[in-house]
Amino acid sequence: MYLVLSFFILLGGLVLLFWSADKFVASAVAIAKQLNVSKLLIGLTVVSIGTSAPEIVVTLDAALHGDSGLGFGNAIGSNIANIGLVLGVTAIVVPLPFATSVLKFEMPWLLLATLVVAVILTWDYELSRIDGVILFILLSAGMYQMFRAARKRHELPEGLEDELEDLEEMSKRQAWSWLLVGLVLLGIAAELVVFGAKDIASYFGVPSSVVGLTIVALGTSLPELAATLTAATRGHPEIAIGNVVGSNILNILAVLPIPALILPYALSTVEIWRDLATMFAFTMLLALFAYGIRSRKIVTRFEGAVLLLGYVGYMVIVVAQSAGGG
Repeated sequence: MYLVLSFFILLGGLVLLFWSADKFVASAVAIAKQLNVSKLLIGLTVVSIGTSAPEIVVTLDAALHGDSGLGFGNAIGSNIANIGLVLGVTAIVVPLPFATSVLKFEMPWLLLATLVVAVILTWDYELSRIDGVILFILLSAGMYQMFRAARKRHELPEGLEDELEDLEEMSKRQAWSWLLVGLVLLGIAAELVVFGAKDIASYFGVPSSVVGLTIVALGTSLPELAATLTAATRGHPEIAIGNVVGSNILNILAVLPIPALILPYALSTVEIWRDLATMFAFTMLLALFAYGIRSRKIVTRFEGAVLLLGYVGYMVIVVAQSAGGG
């Protein structure tokens, strides 16, 4: 019964997390508009980073509770799930083309971010404060470069443009009310997720990073899967890869530095050579689909199946090793 209760607490926390994040982002956008902030700046800051609010607040709460492993697992596991599960399932349903902007900007930044995090973590097997500073500097440089490119084109990337247009209009009173409510509920939701995840990890006798890599990462990726499938089946498959690539960049450059700066985390050999290596391999595989010789610049149904099978195989290995104490 105790385990079932912990699962329900975790599930309830995840549901509340995404609902409150939506309200928080919508109200923040409304306030920014009322303050006459440019649409370009709103899209590239509030909307872009706000969509990663669930991962950010869970990682922040976990680190403040002395558990940086959960945050590390959430960030790395979300990237693996986004490529293996989200793109895999969606590409099987509808083949996914790479937008020109993704090929020219987002994919190179994802490759750079992935390479940098692989190097700094394998260098000393630690997610340190210096690592956090390096990743935040890369985030700032990437946001600045994206802002310059968008201003030159006089438009936002299509995925951000659509998200911005979909947000509901609010009065000033509604916006400030929902901003405060959303912020409070985000904190409560993060507490529930971290509490449930740590209890589940304790029950099974596994590191909390394992729960972050599996249950929490899967939970935070399911809304991405729903949104991506919806966009693809409604005739906008080109948005799917851009959304996932953007989310993965933020997981590395905005989410991962949080535990690094608050409570540096020493990584185990397994976390480096199984989890970090799997994220690196999935990212390189996506790059191969994008830039490989004779590549059609599209994730085909077969390639989607490869990604999905890879994700299932990884999850089986994680669960088997955890059950065996490995």
